[in-house]
Amino acid sequence: MNKTDIPLISILADSPIALQQLIDKIPIGILIVDKSYRVVQMNRALEAITGISATSAKGLPCYHVLRSSLCVKDCPIRNRQGAFEPVSVETDLIDRSRELIPVNINAAPLKDLQENVALYLETVEDLRSIRDLDEKVSHAFSFANIVGRSAAMEKIYQILPILAQSDSSVLITGETGTGKDLVAEALHQASNRSKGPFIKINCGALPENLLESELFGHQKGAFTGATENKPGRFRLAHNGTLYLTEIGDLPLTLQVKLLTFLDDQVIYPLGSTSGFQANVRVVAGTHRNLEQMVNEGRFRKDLLFRLNVVRMHLPPLRNRDGDLQLLLDHFVHTLNSRFQKKIAGFSKRAMKILNQYSFPGNVRELQNIVEYAANICETKQIEPEHLPTYILDLDASDADMSSLSEPDSTDRMIPSGESLDTANQKNWSSMEKQMIMNALLDTGGRRNETAEKLGWGRSTLWRKMKKHGLN
Repeated sequence: MNKTDIPLISILADSPIALQQLIDKIPIGILIVDKSYRVVQMNRALEAITGISATSAKGLPCYHVLRSSLCVKDCPIRNRQGAFEPVSVETDLIDRSRELIPVNINAAPLKDLQENVALYLETVEDLRSIRDLDEKVSHAFSFANIVGRSAAMEKIYQILPILAQSDSSVLITGETGTGKDLVAEALHQASNRSKGPFIKINCGALPENLLESELFGHQKGAFTGATENKPGRFRLAHNGTLYLTEIGDLPLTLQVKLLTFLDDQVIYPLGSTSGFQANVRVVAGTHRNLEQMVNEGRFRKDLLFRLNVVRMHLPPLRNRDGDLQLLLDHFVHTLNSRFQKKIAGFSKRAMKILNQYSFPGNVRELQNIVEYAANICETKQIEPEHLPTYILDLDASDADMSSLSEPDSTDRMIPSGESLDTANQKNWSSMEKQMIMNALLDTGGRRNETAEKLGWGRSTLWRKMKKHGLN
């Protein structure tokens, strides 16, 4: 874009100022569209919510940017053509990483001096912090979206509000599926940065050259294919929090650049000689042993010291005494609303199986198990035959199923002459395939992330993908 093409405002100040500069200072999302419903301008706050850059959005139909359920059902602009009173609607949108984000959208026409509609203005407010607060109030044994009442979790609850008031770097450690992402977001939402953006990036999800651009941004012409300026995640997280998940996968060269930022709070985009002072709190998470990686020369010792100002270790589910039942009740309640069901809970036989299982994928695996069971359960209670086959296989190999307590009158019996595997193999196979496909879509086809999301090892994921013809 030439300088002459940049929209200017020339009345408010002695010399013209760029419209983009003005709207970028506003902390809620702003979208300006023309009478053809195409994007004219959007600000940095909306970039952070949607994951779409203002440059690439320009000229697109607005529904390609907002991707809201409102766009399909009741567009506040298209369905009220011409002049109308400002409209405020609570809805949701799908961001670039396919996450569903609750938002409040306000829409209003902008008129010219002749009172004719010239443009439309939409503001987009991220409601996640408000929803998290509602969840916090509604759960007696929770903090934000973290649920539990064990002694180990009580310690987490006690320290979280204290750490939230600090700007120190935090390192969150724990096994896969223990809830590191939830803790990172809870730190942000409980802090004085909660009105700012919470930006997350997986350090192992992209190759090194792309990851550097994603983190620090680049200038137009910095490398082949850099056809526009890109702000980078650090800049998008200005006045907010940047969460670096799987920090152990960060390449050594970028570890140096991250260390430099932690020391002086200045980012240098690729191809730029001038830096940008970013007010960003850095939170990092990993399931790896970083001290061992330091000894092996795969992680910088000085970076570990800078990240490890405060360390929070999340316990595995097997060490959270008393939390299993609480989590099961929480997930069943959530899924009842989502699937429009009235499941009361788990039968005694199903609970005995779950109590004996070790949950190597921790809370994430438990959530997947309950979601699978809720999908196929047509009774008031979840029975053993509603659980994934792999848990039943493990249970059968460790203990004779006949040793389980006899079902009471409310327990649903398995049809005579039909084994658990025979009764569920067809349902489980199709559900398992769908679960894998959904996880692949959510992670953009990245198998390491997909395996982690499902609570499996990489070899297990590869074997199951081959089995279902997904390779």
